[in-house]
Amino acid sequence: MHDIKLIRDNPEAFDQGLALRGLEPQSASLLELDANRREALTKHQDAETERNALSKQIGKAKATGDEDEFNRLRGEVDRLKTVLEEAGQQARHFEETLNQHLAAIPNLPEHDVPAGADEADNEEVRGWGTPREFSFKPKDHVDLGEGLGLMDFEKAAEISGARFVALKGGLARLERALAHFMLDLHTGEHGYTEVSPPLMVRDEAMFGTSQLPKFAEDLFRTTDHRWLIPTAEVPLTNLARDAIHEEANLPMRFTAHTPCFRAEAGSAGRDTRGMIRMHQFNKVEMVSIVPAEQSADELDRMTGAAERVLQLLELPYRVMLLCSGDMGFAAKRTYDLEVWLPSQGTYREISSCSNCGDFQARRMNARYRKAGEKRPQFLHTLNGSGVATGRALLAVMENHQNDDGSITIPDVLRPYMGGAERIEA
Repeated sequence: MHDIKLIRDNPEAFDQGLALRGLEPQSASLLELDANRREALTKHQDAETERNALSKQIGKAKATGDEDEFNRLRGEVDRLKTVLEEAGQQARHFEETLNQHLAAIPNLPEHDVPAGADEADNEEVRGWGTPREFSFKPKDHVDLGEGLGLMDFEKAAEISGARFVALKGGLARLERALAHFMLDLHTGEHGYTEVSPPLMVRDEAMFGTSQLPKFAEDLFRTTDHRWLIPTAEVPLTNLARDAIHEEANLPMRFTAHTPCFRAEAGSAGRDTRGMIRMHQFNKVEMVSIVPAEQSADELDRMTGAAERVLQLLELPYRVMLLCSGDMGFAAKRTYDLEVWLPSQGTYREISSCSNCGDFQARRMNARYRKAGEKRPQFLHTLNGSGVATGRALLAVMENHQNDDGSITIPDVLRPYMGGAERIEA
């Protein structure tokens, strides 16, 4: 959510930020609504002041027995009552309309985010690891999983439809091992607090993290009008909502392993094979809630935590700084981690770490009070995948496959796999 005061102070900068997002200027229409709202509020305030003054005069007229003056003043008060009601309705109308417009506008990119339209304009920041050279033609995760008899898309489709999978045996345990490994890493080494959050949330929670109102078609809704979470970012970030936090209690860092549910309404025909794009998938999420001046460093810290996962799994990856046209709605700066997939001969996204600034905090009314100061400020929120366990599973399968179709289990996961070194048919 944008601060109308900042738009009022520098409308040109606001429109320039929107242009980087590929959007038309909107400051003029927003400021017109704001001016109408403030005019109605001023009218309401002036009428209230006049009514209060007349009320005192009415008391004097009644005390002196001046009935004509008393009736005249009562007539003026009745007229002002109508003015108050109309001005109040106008102020509420303009405020609601203004907030609806502001809620539909994405966050503005930071000044050094590369300008661009889509992923082709993203910039590589760094890479890690060297893609393995195979002595045989590497299979994709679907052929590997089905060859092992441990990955069943056909039965899952009979049960639930397309974009679902049933994992069995060693692969099911491997996905569980990945989640436990990531949670232990983030809580033990990176200072995150593990949370087991609700998987269904209200409208207010989805609005707070910016999924609503713009992305309703990408979500699943229950019969009692709650939403299945598309990411644990939603409940974890909303833990800070509607509160003023003391600076001494910051930063707050949360992590969770949850199922995620996405309708994928805008992805028809994309990644229809395998586990790249599912309606239901598991993910370990990281959320940080920090003072404003710490959010830039916190983004680097969070990205490093996600990178550590891939390094320990011995998966080659690269870090991409997303351009202005490829960032998520709430982000002002995003780093994507892309893991190497041998079957595709390219890197694919496995984690996305974003700094949202105070954009979500304004929607959630999440604030903090600096030591020694009375006036609270809005917090900054960050979120990142640490990482998606389904995509980590397929990356491990493809990068650690053997010519007989078995999967070598990375050393770091073997304690979670009962000491097993391979997954075989």
